[in-house]
Amino acid sequence: MLLFPLLITLLTTGCRAEPSLSAHDERVQIVTTTGILRDLAAHVGGGRVAVTSLVPDGADPHSYEPSLRNIRDVVYADVAFSNYLLLEEQAVIKALDANLRGGVPNISLAEGAVKYAAEIIPLVEDVSLDTIWLGMRVRGTGAAHGANRSSDVLLSATAADGPGRMIAYLTESFGNPSFYVDTADGFDPAGGYRDDTATLPPDAHTHMSWAFTEPGVYRLAMRARLAVDSGAAPIPMGDQVFTFAVGVDPHSVPGMAGAEVLNSGHADLTVDLDERRLYLFADPEGSGEANQRVYDPAHTVIDVPNKALLEVPGDRTFRFLGRPGTQVYQLPQAVLGKHVHGEIDPHLWQNVRNAISYVELIRDTLIGVDPPGAATYRTNASTYIRQLEALDTYVRDTIAQIPPSRRHLVTTHDAFGYLGQAYGIQISGFVTPNPATEPSLADRRRLTETIRNLHIPAVFLEPNLAARATTLTEVAREKGLRVCPIYGDTFDRDVTNYLDMMRLNAESLRDCLTTAK
Repeated sequence: MLLFPLLITLLTTGCRAEPSLSAHDERVQIVTTTGILRDLAAHVGGGRVAVTSLVPDGADPHSYEPSLRNIRDVVYADVAFSNYLLLEEQAVIKALDANLRGGVPNISLAEGAVKYAAEIIPLVEDVSLDTIWLGMRVRGTGAAHGANRSSDVLLSATAADGPGRMIAYLTESFGNPSFYVDTADGFDPAGGYRDDTATLPPDAHTHMSWAFTEPGVYRLAMRARLAVDSGAAPIPMGDQVFTFAVGVDPHSVPGMAGAEVLNSGHADLTVDLDERRLYLFADPEGSGEANQRVYDPAHTVIDVPNKALLEVPGDRTFRFLGRPGTQVYQLPQAVLGKHVHGEIDPHLWQNVRNAISYVELIRDTLIGVDPPGAATYRTNASTYIRQLEALDTYVRDTIAQIPPSRRHLVTTHDAFGYLGQAYGIQISGFVTPNPATEPSLADRRRLTETIRNLHIPAVFLEPNLAARATTLTEVAREKGLRVCPIYGDTFDRDVTNYLDMMRLNAESLRDCLTTAK
């Protein structure tokens, strides 16, 4: 079988010796994106199916790059299950969409499960930061241009002026920065502005940090294009200039008398695929997308106030901002780590009731693919749903044993909103509200006050992220906190199935939050 051109670009090393799926296996061949979905599908399918996942256990679905062996599994699949809602790295979704055989069901469980009574919640971000959060966003489907979820939206900086250097970057979870815009080395039209381009899927947005080395007025020219697929020329989506007032009066920018000033809440440099234009989409009150509205960049100034003046930390990771101790103006990233997402929290399975909805959708999909197995799939699903209903009760009862004043979760990854909502756990935040810098003395002092005021005895780490969470573990050690496990997106050698994962999470929360420090 001929594979699409995407295959030749996917050269990362796989974790299995041989592909799991085969054209010679009479069972229904199932490929899922994650191990959690693999486990759900295996329980429903039983002996009638062979199932494998693209993202190996222990890997992060937000950042995993599929291998050539992964692609072979996709080619042999009779059905594919992804979570989607932008949980998975876009390359994983492209691997599915580009290499599945024609007519093979390709099911986005998080979206489809809504019809089975799954409850979804929006991503809720910390509104305590008192400067504007500025990101990039794609609105509209682009369906009129042939766009789908595998398409790419290219948002490029093409020119800039100002008194200093401007840098837009993402900080990965306790790791290295990824650059979207850096005015220091100019702009390269011959290369398609590749080094100053953000690539987003349709219907997504990303947060980032914006740093400015000198006070004054900056203007940034941006160009948007839609790459429907890898073989087509990008479609122009508009050009625009965005204005920043950095450490100066935003109401006195030359040539912009009477302009609106954005200085708080949430705003995005936005590509509208349906209207083919660029604009600012902002909610100055920070209360969510429902209250965002369009602002014309020609009549809007983005304020970077003097309170955004910060010192470059000593960590060499941030040396690109300047020498340690140098002051720069910075709008913070506002969410922890590299996280390109939509408006809905994709981690639905942290509420066991939503996992039940996933199982029901998997059952009905398999019946459609393999009608002779309908009775088996219904029986297997009914048996598993009874186990999940018992699990839901167990998680609820176990967490209920934690005194209400101690039901506070501090961790590194915003994957637990559904757990908190369904079972009464308060998501109390992260070590530092600004992931673009090392925790300052003020950050550590605030953490100490939070621990003291809320009597928090423990913080929680996902085992697969432990190596990248040195800041959290260091602060925990200094403050005498326990560091306890919690599982979000993936299994490992110790936890190999969904039932055990959710039991362990509930027990870890109970044991670590009820123990006196």
